[in-house]
Amino acid sequence: MEYYSGHINHLIEQLSRLPGIGAKSAGRLAFHIMNMPMEQVEQLASSITKARSNVCYCKECFTLTDDEVCPICRNPKRNHKEIMVVENSRDLAAYEKTGKYEGVYHVLHGAISPMLGIGPNDIKLKELMHRLQGDVDEVIIATNSSLEGETTAMYISKLIKPTGIKVSRIASGVPVGGDLEYIDEVTLLRALEGRTEL
Repeated sequence: MEYYSGHINHLIEQLSRLPGIGAKSAGRLAFHIMNMPMEQVEQLASSITKARSNVCYCKECFTLTDDEVCPICRNPKRNHKEIMVVENSRDLAAYEKTGKYEGVYHVLHGAISPMLGIGPNDIKLKELMHRLQGDVDEVIIATNSSLEGETTAMYISKLIKPTGIKVSRIASGVPVGGDLEYIDEVTLLRALEGRTEL
């Protein structure tokens, strides 16, 4: 049974297609949009359309950008001999927020997942191997600690090691403020293996 008009129902349906947005959240967003001034609604719609039309992949690292080459890859102060491999642009942004990483990135746009039918050819691995033909000293694999992320990390490591380029994996383990009793065994083991000297 439909409670609202066709236009509102259609808006709720479209919003609920977004990841992490269920029917209730979509309804709240739809009614919020209905109460916004028309000018703000037009700006929101315009920014979505413009972003979708004008944003593309950086030709070097494959993150999302407005230009042919993203600001990170254009920056001469970055260490272009050190490449951090991440699964998506959100992961890149998370590392950039730390303000400590001075190398460049490579965005895979996914992870290997045989269960989902995602193989090495479905992510930006060929492009990574092409980049490694240049002057690269180290590849830091920063995929997630999920099964897919670990599988992808192992696959990349096996591809790169024969080239003689140093391959490292980010440490993972106990989060800041985490209680050890609530952390799973695999995470605790990774934390132990990735320990550093004080």
